[in-house]
Amino acid sequence: MIKILKYGEIDNDSIFARAMDSDNVEEIVADIIKDVRENGDEALKKYALKFDKAELDSLLVSKDEIEEAVSLVDEEFLRILKRAAENIRAFHQNQVRTSFIMNENNGVVTGQKIIPVDRAGLYVPGGTAAYPSTVLMDSIPAKIAGVREVVMVTPPSSDGKVNPVILAAAYIAGVDKIFKTGGAQAVAALAYGTESVPKVDKIVGPGNKFVAEAKKQVFGQVSIDMIAGPSEILIVADGKTDPRYAAADLLSQAEHDKMASAVLVTDSMEFAKAVSAEIEKQIPELLRSEIARASIDNNGKIIVCDSLDKAIEISNEIAPEHLELCVDNPFDYLDKIRHAGSIFMGRNCPEALGDYMAGPNHTLPTSGTARFSSPLSVDDFVKKTQYTYYTKDALRDIAYDVEYFAKKEGLTAHAKSAVIRLED
Repeated sequence: MIKILKYGEIDNDSIFARAMDSDNVEEIVADIIKDVRENGDEALKKYALKFDKAELDSLLVSKDEIEEAVSLVDEEFLRILKRAAENIRAFHQNQVRTSFIMNENNGVVTGQKIIPVDRAGLYVPGGTAAYPSTVLMDSIPAKIAGVREVVMVTPPSSDGKVNPVILAAAYIAGVDKIFKTGGAQAVAALAYGTESVPKVDKIVGPGNKFVAEAKKQVFGQVSIDMIAGPSEILIVADGKTDPRYAAADLLSQAEHDKMASAVLVTDSMEFAKAVSAEIEKQIPELLRSEIARASIDNNGKIIVCDSLDKAIEISNEIAPEHLELCVDNPFDYLDKIRHAGSIFMGRNCPEALGDYMAGPNHTLPTSGTARFSSPLSVDDFVKKTQYTYYTKDALRDIAYDVEYFAKKEGLTAHAKSAVIRLED
């Protein structure tokens, strides 16, 4: 049963505690990465057989396999995938940055160029659930950014095929190449390249602890989006909210993973108890009830405080991945929210809207990292290059200031490089 905690009557460590995975997979992942670097495709096929029970002749998903997969997906779901893709494109199109040039001073030109990375790698999980939504969310911003090639990796099933809905989403999103490999080995392949899998510049997408550790270890060789932890939801709700809604929304995250975190903060003890009872009623109805049960029992909590303003303070301290404001006039509270990955406003905006259809990205900072990081966006797939131009006269106007500054830092070669051009 979910814990109900009264703010001010229990220590803050209990209020703000997060689930921690104590398993150390650092050495295992390091060995896998080393194997892939040394043995390439051979290592990837070996791990496919070991972990996925799939014997592969080719790692690349062929055009025929993609066409077959699309034909196997029902028309209604294809329609919904296309509608979701349209919403995601519309939202992310507004994130596109433009280059700029400054020419305010005579003889001086400065500017910044926005340049997409050449190749992006998208990790799509397999295992206990297939997530075509991840394909759309992670590949569409890359395409909008202008990335030349988007490469997807995902684990195959034991028959050597990829889940049809994953391939259908990739087809709709315009993914360029798809490879049948998952886990830490797939991350290593994207980071270093193999005979089949091309080396990429950026790796994005969620995964289990092995994937997260692999992304951590290859960072620097390539860029990554983030080190994602278990999924989280925090709901700020008053007593007017229907407890059925709050319970359903908490369970929408609890069913992801036994380590997932579902938190409700409210100013009503009566409401807290009603939500707790409703959770117990709804869990047995879930397909993934065992996972949701473990998540709620181990990591779920309801925090009761004195006011909604205090609830917002608690939310800012936790910095959740997903934040629902189930209150009257939610826009009155928006400016008070400082730390959250994605905010869902009002009583008619379940977090599931953001997972699939609304348009804002669902790849979000977890584990409190919303304090300093952002949702996946078009910005993740571009880099900025700056440039400077000076005429001789413009240099003469500033060169001695550069010389003076450089000498203050003890860098006499810097100083001379500025004034030597004026000696003619």
